[in-house]
Amino acid sequence: MTQVPASIEKTVALLAGADYVADRSLATVLFLALRMGRPLFLEGEAGVGKTELAKVLAKTLDRPLIRLQCYEGLDISSAVYEWNHAAQMIEIRLREATGSAEGDALRSDIFSERFLIRRPVLQALGGEPGRAPVLLIDELDRTDEAFEAFLLEVLSDHQVTIPEFGTIRAAEPPIVVITTNRTREIHDALKRRCLYHWLDYPSAERELDIVQRKAPGAGADLSREIVAYVQKLRAADLFKAPGVAETIDWATALTELDALALDPQLVSDTLGVLLKYQDDIARIEKGEGREMLNAVKRELALG
Repeated sequence: MTQVPASIEKTVALLAGADYVADRSLATVLFLALRMGRPLFLEGEAGVGKTELAKVLAKTLDRPLIRLQCYEGLDISSAVYEWNHAAQMIEIRLREATGSAEGDALRSDIFSERFLIRRPVLQALGGEPGRAPVLLIDELDRTDEAFEAFLLEVLSDHQVTIPEFGTIRAAEPPIVVITTNRTREIHDALKRRCLYHWLDYPSAERELDIVQRKAPGAGADLSREIVAYVQKLRAADLFKAPGVAETIDWATALTELDALALDPQLVSDTLGVLLKYQDDIARIEKGEGREMLNAVKRELALG
């Protein structure tokens, strides 16, 4: 098992070893979260690498990754635990048949570990000492405030209280990464239990490094044009700007087409890799995209 990094520089190197290019501010907050044993709360636009960070962290630290994908209507029985009601009913019938269905003893037995189904949050609290998992609570903003409130005990005390069973506390707290796309505000009570970081779109230099690592088949010149074009798209006030994931997808797609450089037709034909709304695509295809491409060519030619 890889040890938790001992410095910010080693945190940067750890992530870079898995081709995750982090700037110093992200590496600093991650380093502190690991050292202080605090959850890391990542907020930012979709596609900037929030979820990927948790995956890379689990991989580089050789820890299990437990992912809780949040959605509207997510409840405790899906996220934390539930009782195996079918097995409980069978146990009750068997006890009744043998005449041993005594009240308190039966209740104690059917609400025991044997009938407890552990969902992601409870699984994360049951990690082995020295190898606690990475718990990714992804897109928390999709859930409701009631679920947020339930998480407070997990995040602050690393435990879950089950009324019929008691309190289950982690022998070693999991490494927790929470992501949100900011479709709604998360309550301050939850944020206070975490270290916060806004993950923005990368600079052109860092995005070029990412493309060269993730899509090495794209040549150096094409990679520079791709990054410069995407950076201009993000400044165009589109309904949904492309994220880093879309940049990598575009570089991969252009590589599959054996492209060596961008041209208007190639950009138009592949815009669906970058943009996901027809209004955005139509706006770029109507001429704005050609102006962007010309500007990219001029700027790169000037160095």
